[in-house]
Amino acid sequence: MTTLSGKTLLITGASRGIGRAIALRAARDGANVAIAAKSGVPNPKLPGTIHSVAEEVRAAGGQALPVRCDIREEDEVRAAVAATVDAFGGLDILVNNASAIWLRGALDTPMKRFDLMHQVNARGTFLVTQACLPHLLEAPDPHVLTLAPPPSLDPKWWGPHTGYTLAKMGMSHVTLGLAAEFRDRGIAIDALWPKTIIATDAINMIPGVDPAMCRRPEIVADAAHAILTRPAREGTGRFLIDEDVLRAAGVTDFSPYAVDPSKPLLPDLFL
Repeated sequence: MTTLSGKTLLITGASRGIGRAIALRAARDGANVAIAAKSGVPNPKLPGTIHSVAEEVRAAGGQALPVRCDIREEDEVRAAVAATVDAFGGLDILVNNASAIWLRGALDTPMKRFDLMHQVNARGTFLVTQACLPHLLEAPDPHVLTLAPPPSLDPKWWGPHTGYTLAKMGMSHVTLGLAAEFRDRGIAIDALWPKTIIATDAINMIPGVDPAMCRRPEIVADAAHAILTRPAREGTGRFLIDEDVLRAAGVTDFSPYAVDPSKPLLPDLFL
């Protein structure tokens, strides 16, 4: 299958950035997209809301359901999943994209920030996946795709920002564990991570990053599309890199994904 036509996706953190790009790529196939995020009303500091992305999804050819959902709140998550299934008759794909970032050392990490990252990243990924699993188990070709890096114990990723690395690697370990648990149940549970830094609002949290040295979110969206259109029983528990996925799919020219093709690219964290 090379299209997501008629498939139903629930995407967390889909009001901007990579989540929005994945939603729009699915919409071009005619998919049903539940846009789950906290951004229900415009924020002067951050572009995009669940409603603005829903309009873009419909304009691109998909069906859209904007769902305001804080993935730290179990009741909101279960209500969002129920609303998605009610609206579209089922659920085929979950994309765990929502994430919180704070790249500081231990002495500069308030516990409020530490708790937020763990509630959103590791716990949120587990909670949303848990809520979706009963519906995914009924789908003919179900996928869970989490935006998380390959697991690593390399101290160079832990020393500078233990709190963030622990929370982000938590998403990776949730992927590892659930893929093993459901290996024989037909759900592909994989992770995807960019080879380079992606130009999203999150780069404002990374000191000294020039957006011109980044790639656009569309590269991650195209890689996600390539993964999600493969048969679920083809593999699970994989930690995939966007550029590698697209090379395997026959892409050779990556310059269109660059914000400024004349600039060198910055490698992403954890690679």
